[in-house]
Amino acid sequence: MDLPRPVPGTARTAGTGRVAGTGQRRGTSPTSTVSDRRAAGDRRAAGDRRAAGGRRSLGWLAAGLTGAAAAAGLLIAPPDALQGDAQRLMYLHVPAAWTAYLAFAAVLAASLGYLATHDLRWDRCARAAAELGVGLTALTIALGAVWGRAVWGTWWAWDPRLVSTALLLIVYLGYLAARQSLHPGPARAGGPGAHRSARIAAVIGMAGFALVPLVHFSVVWWRSLHQPATILAPERPPIDPLMAAALGLSLAAFTVAAIWIFLRRLATLEPALPRRTPPSGSTPPPPLPAPTSASSVVRAG
Repeated sequence: MDLPRPVPGTARTAGTGRVAGTGQRRGTSPTSTVSDRRAAGDRRAAGDRRAAGGRRSLGWLAAGLTGAAAAAGLLIAPPDALQGDAQRLMYLHVPAAWTAYLAFAAVLAASLGYLATHDLRWDRCARAAAELGVGLTALTIALGAVWGRAVWGTWWAWDPRLVSTALLLIVYLGYLAARQSLHPGPARAGGPGAHRSARIAAVIGMAGFALVPLVHFSVVWWRSLHQPATILAPERPPIDPLMAAALGLSLAAFTVAAIWIFLRRLATLEPALPRRTPPSGSTPPPPLPAPTSASSVVRAG
């Protein structure tokens, strides 16, 4: 009498509890596995829709604050007694610098988060925040050049605030360049190269933040063409209340708009990371063959 032969495609893989060639665990229904994957994909899609709705709401809030700040800065706040209407650039220049500080603080926090957890989501946050901070710092320098031309009669001066701000921009441009050279594309995201790039970038991002207090306090530590702090002055702020209100609205508008841009950039970076759940369009494993009785495979000798 011949021994029973295993049905092709149903050999058990030793030590895994799976059926060779199928990826199925013993006792797991293929239908339930596919439905679980579909349910996970549906939950992720629902979360993505909620996040997109939140970003849209934040964008509308930023647009409303921007309109209110523009009206306050251009129509309600009075012109400066000495600088005239050129002073209205303050409602763009100061908030741009403020949000750049916030962006680089986010780089610092996200870099610390990555080094503590080795989670690439923190690295993704650091990258998005650095890109935002670089753009805002460049905008700050450009607006300052226009303002300086109107008030000082020159586009550039070797002023401590200007030089330190330019150095801050160069450092974080180098941060982004280092990221690109160490890990140029999303194809290998999640691999060893991504973690090596994230570790080096985290160190550079944290070291670069040391320039932020240098930029802010440069007008106090050295002689500068820039005036000292106004809103954060130790005494009562020497600023007209209407000017202060317009500046406050501008700060709020820039901050909300920066958060909105940050979240949108974060959403575009997310697909570069590996997902725990397989894509919804992946081919499900083949079903297990129907059990065969021993009498059908045993032949009388």
